[in-house]
Amino acid sequence: MAGYIFRRVLAMFGMLIALSMVTFLMFAVIPADPARLSCGKTCTPAIIAANNELYGLDKPIVQQYVAFAKGLVVGRTYGSGPTLVECPAPCLGYSFVQNANVTDLIMTALPVTLNLAIGAYILMLVVGVGVGVISALRRGQVVDRAAMGAALFFYSFPVFFIGLVLLYFVKIKWRIIPATVEYAPLHEDPVAYFQVMILPWITVALLYAAFYSRLTRNQMLETLGEDYIRTARAKGLPERVVIRKHAFRAGLTPIVTAAGLDLAGLLGGAVITESIFRLNGIGRLSINAVTNTDLPVVAGTVLVAAVFVIVANLIVDLLYAVIDPRVRLT
Repeated sequence: MAGYIFRRVLAMFGMLIALSMVTFLMFAVIPADPARLSCGKTCTPAIIAANNELYGLDKPIVQQYVAFAKGLVVGRTYGSGPTLVECPAPCLGYSFVQNANVTDLIMTALPVTLNLAIGAYILMLVVGVGVGVISALRRGQVVDRAAMGAALFFYSFPVFFIGLVLLYFVKIKWRIIPATVEYAPLHEDPVAYFQVMILPWITVALLYAAFYSRLTRNQMLETLGEDYIRTARAKGLPERVVIRKHAFRAGLTPIVTAAGLDLAGLLGGAVITESIFRLNGIGRLSINAVTNTDLPVVAGTVLVAAVFVIVANLIVDLLYAVIDPRVRLT
C-alpha cells in the first residue's frame, strides 16, 4: 500500500510541474500585451517599456517561467526601488489592474467557493446516492418510477435555469428569503449564512443529485444480479449486510470517480451559480478577470482549478485502493 501511495504522489507532483508549465506558456504566448493592458488609455511607449521591465516581460520566456516557478515556492518581487512590489509564496502573480497579489485575491474568494462546494456536495451525494439505492431496491415500483422520473426531469434543465427559477420564486415573488441579505461567514452570522447559501446549494445539488441517483441505481442493479450476491443471501446473511458490504461497496468505483471529479470542479469555481446569486467566489473572480482582461488573475484561477482536479484524482486513486485491494498492484 505504501508503494502504491508513493507512486501516485510522485505522479501527482510530476503533473503539477507540467501543469505550471502549460498554464504559464498558455498565457505567455497569447497576442494580448499585459504591459499595455495594465495602463489602459494612458499608455505611451515609455509606460509600456516600464511595465515590461516591472513585470519581467522583457526577459526571455525561459527566465520568465523560472521566475514564475520560483515565486510559487519562495515568492518574488516585481520592479525595484519605489515601484518594488512584494509577492510572497505561493506567488501566482500580481494584478496591476486591481493592485493586489493574485494569491490574496484567490484566498479572499476561496472560502465562499468552499462553502458553496462542500454544502452542495454533501447534499447532492446524500440525496442522489440515497435515492439511487432506494430505487434499486424498489425496482419497477411506484417509488422507483417517481424517483427516476424526477431525476430525469431535473437533469434536463441547465443549472442557470434552476437557479433563476429558485431566485425568482423564493426571493422575489414569495419573499421567503430577503432579497437584500448579504453573505456572511457562518461564525459571524449563521442566519445570514444559511439564507444566502441554501439556494445555491439546492441549485447545484438538484442537477448533480439527479445524475448520482441514476448512476447509483444502475450500479446497484448490476451488482445485485451477480452470483456472489445470491451466494451471500443463500448463506443467510442479513439483507442490510448484503446491501451495505457487498452490493453497495462493489458498485462504488464509478461513483467515487464521478464524485471526486465533481468536487474538484465545484472547488474550481461554480461560475454560473456564483454569478446568479452574486457570490464573490473563485468563479465570479475569474469571470470579472476575463471581462477586465486581467491576465494574471485568469492564469491564477486556471492554475488553482487545475490543481484541484489533480489532487482530486489522487484522492480517487487512493480510495480505489481502499475499495478494491487489487488496485494496489497496478
